Amino acid sequence: MSVTHPAGFRASGVVAGLKSTGARDLALVVNDGPRHDAAAVFTSNRAKANPVLWSEQAVRDGRIDAVVLNSGGANCFTGAFGFQTTHSTAEAVAAALGVAAGDVLVCSTGLIGVGDQSFRDAILDNVPAAATALSPEGGAEAALAIMTTDSKPKEAVVSSSAGWSIGGMAKGAGMLAPGLATMLVVITTDAAVPAEALDRALRASTRVTFDRVDSDGCMSTNDTVALLASGASGVEADEAEFTAALTALCLDLARQLQRDAEGASHDIAIEVVNAASEDDAVVVGRAVSRSNLLKTAIFGNDPNWGRVLAALGTTDAVFDPYRIDVSMNGVMVCREGEPGEPRELVDLAPRETSILIDLKSGDASATIYTNDLTHDYVHENSAYAS
Repeated sequence: MSVTHPAGFRASGVVAGLKSTGARDLALVVNDGPRHDAAAVFTSNRAKANPVLWSEQAVRDGRIDAVVLNSGGANCFTGAFGFQTTHSTAEAVAAALGVAAGDVLVCSTGLIGVGDQSFRDAILDNVPAAATALSPEGGAEAALAIMTTDSKPKEAVVSSSAGWSIGGMAKGAGMLAPGLATMLVVITTDAAVPAEALDRALRASTRVTFDRVDSDGCMSTNDTVALLASGASGVEADEAEFTAALTALCLDLARQLQRDAEGASHDIAIEVVNAASEDDAVVVGRAVSRSNLLKTAIFGNDPNWGRVLAALGTTDAVFDPYRIDVSMNGVMVCREGEPGEPRELVDLAPRETSILIDLKSGDASATIYTNDLTHDYVHENSAYAS
């Protein structure tokens, strides 16, 4: 049930005709209250889609009543017409629900440059159907409706012993790189949490989860992660406990995004330890995650650790490259910048792959989540438009 697991929420997913497959492609999530606190984070890409430009303004007052999401078109680089489409979508949702258009988040995903009159008509003509289909059991249908190249929906739930819960749904399978990923994520909670605290918790959580997924180094124009609180449980959540639970849920969804990355055959966790700072650990981990040479080696089950050192050497992080240790799936293949255990001892047959990099420069650490680069990834992204 994901986003409808917490009390106070309804959702739906309907067919609007945006997808040539005839699958669900328009989702609606509604907060029935009694509270309507909200926070959201968006792509850091300077090229932002029209729904992002709208939603950045809508969430500023900390109140959101509904989120409408479409797949089948990004509505990005579609000019003033595209922004008016976003505005009209919010107005249509507002009219159907009896709320203010400025309290509606709008999210889109799909091909950039898609957002013509037929796109607009498909959405506006089917908003009433999405509103009619709203249900406390509609979370699964909403999760299906936001999928693009995803092979499966992504959903997660975390419950607190204090009596509140958090639910979430996400989409994303390619263009996975910070800020955030090519993702749309809606998270709901029935805890009573003020908007300011929601914002702090969401930024703290995304920083160590969604922002650490770096599948292919490509940053989306449409990333949105929204967090809505209904307060329907009647329980005021402790902020630290809530942040911890939210981080757990975000990590669950982030790992689901990683596992469903387009064409991937290995899920790679790059853990950098003993760095001079957390920023250094992230920079090193990200440099390694973006090495196509390493990613293709992992695809070929080749523990080519030299490509790890070559990648981290491109950063300005503090370390001595001739003292670094590198382990792959538990085997230290590089010790003090020299060959360690025989590469033949590394088993890369399992999908789960770990790379541990010891910088020996401090006590900070970070983990970046990526995947290998396969023939299927190239095919998926060369054929996607058609």
